[in-house]
Amino acid sequence: MRKIILLIGLPFLLVSLLGAKIRVAATYPVIGVMVEQITGPGTEIMVLADGRLDPHTILPRPSLIADLQRADLLIINGAQLEIGWLPPLLSQANNPRIQPGQNGFLDLSRHVTLMDVPTAVSRDQGDVHPDGNPHFLLDPENIALAAAAICRSLCQLDPAEAVRYRANLADFQGRWQKANAQWQKDMEPLKNKNGIVYHRLFDYFFKRFALNIIATIEPLPGIPPSARHISNLVDLIANSGVSFIVQDVYHSSKPARFLAEKTGVRVLQLPHDIGAVPEARDLFSLFSTIIQRFKP
Repeated sequence: MRKIILLIGLPFLLVSLLGAKIRVAATYPVIGVMVEQITGPGTEIMVLADGRLDPHTILPRPSLIADLQRADLLIINGAQLEIGWLPPLLSQANNPRIQPGQNGFLDLSRHVTLMDVPTAVSRDQGDVHPDGNPHFLLDPENIALAAAAICRSLCQLDPAEAVRYRANLADFQGRWQKANAQWQKDMEPLKNKNGIVYHRLFDYFFKRFALNIIATIEPLPGIPPSARHISNLVDLIANSGVSFIVQDVYHSSKPARFLAEKTGVRVLQLPHDIGAVPEARDLFSLFSTIIQRFKP
């Protein structure tokens, strides 16, 4: 058993001794950009998913298998957000360095507190994530926690660069805290406002900035709304002081636009990841764009 452990760790030792750049695969753009904040330019970062698409259902491609075969570190969102597309790719890549349980595999959901963890799961509840709501990276405080976890993994795999990684993390955390303080001020006038969302995508963001989600356009996760459900929402909006309807970029916006026409409540189309809208170019502009779209 001891020989096996040494052999598994040998590739990472060679990365450090030979001065080779570590290669990182990240499941989503927001994770890839966090890695770049810590490693700096020059590191090969392979982002598997497109930030404009539904993160639950990414189309597997042969090129993604090739990326996973070459990776020294795989960083996933976790909480089963990738469950519908990543496991077969990981199996076909057959890269022992990045399998769950190895040092080259990092699940960010293990480093934050998840919301909405169900006590039981059944198909009657729709497409519920049994580990809890996986969209935790839309809370700026969780970005800071995830970045620290990424730094720890990089330092473990590439100790020769650990001092640089930690310095880059400290620089990023300082800039992030300053930006977050400003975002808190910007969102203060909206505190305790009520909103309706299409999918439970922005729960962490709403909680961080003290906003209330009072209903969802989809009656259950993954289930399109019926005419009756939409009619009930019209009545709810009229009687509940709803200030905005939040729409993501990958679900149909037709129900949200219908509700807006019937009630006069504005629709906010918010990005969920970097690249989801043109303005969301990096971590800072992702959150700045979300907050800007809340302003009247």
